[in-house]
Amino acid sequence: MRCLVHTRCLLVIAFALLLFGCATTPPERQDNLCEIFEQEPGWYDDAYESERRWGIPIAVQMAIVQRESSFRARAKPERTTLLGFIPWRRPSSAVGYAQAQDPAWKEYLDMTGRSAWLTSRADMSDALDFIGWYNYTSHQRLDIDRDDAYRLYLAYHEGRTGYRRGTWRDKPKVQQTAREVADRAERYARQLPACEDEFRCAAWWKFWPFCR
Repeated sequence: MRCLVHTRCLLVIAFALLLFGCATTPPERQDNLCEIFEQEPGWYDDAYESERRWGIPIAVQMAIVQRESSFRARAKPERTTLLGFIPWRRPSSAVGYAQAQDPAWKEYLDMTGRSAWLTSRADMSDALDFIGWYNYTSHQRLDIDRDDAYRLYLAYHEGRTGYRRGTWRDKPKVQQTAREVADRAERYARQLPACEDEFRCAAWWKFWPFCR
């Protein structure tokens, strides 16, 4: 019995170390999409699969991740302070690469049928699929073009209900951020053709018909 408990403890520790080890160092140069994918080629595969599923361009997805988390797997909003110096609550439940909040993440899991046990906001594949899904539903419900990074980000930041109500119109900082995301998405889109062929067929298993 003691041996069984000991084995279980070792498995738990090993699993925790595995999860910890999955976190990657954020790219040093985040203004160049080719360099980002050169550091993390698996991210190209994740973004490509999300684009195939939801139709949201790779450049738009990656621009949103950069803005939301600067490519940090476990990013969270900074805590507020009590009395000006006591660490207090975080302003939202946003976490991970996509800064997905709890209600939106739950809606995503419910609508896609994915398991909460097998998905993580700290996993780039899941985060990009969430971003693809969220922007696709914004496209469907709000009639926003799938490559309109400016309006997609407004809906992403304010929520679809907030976007419909126009809450962003009185928020110049939010509008400025959306413009920055759109500018970055446009820059990423210009950069990607120079290196996409390299990453499209980079993995050992990517041969025809898996590489096209």
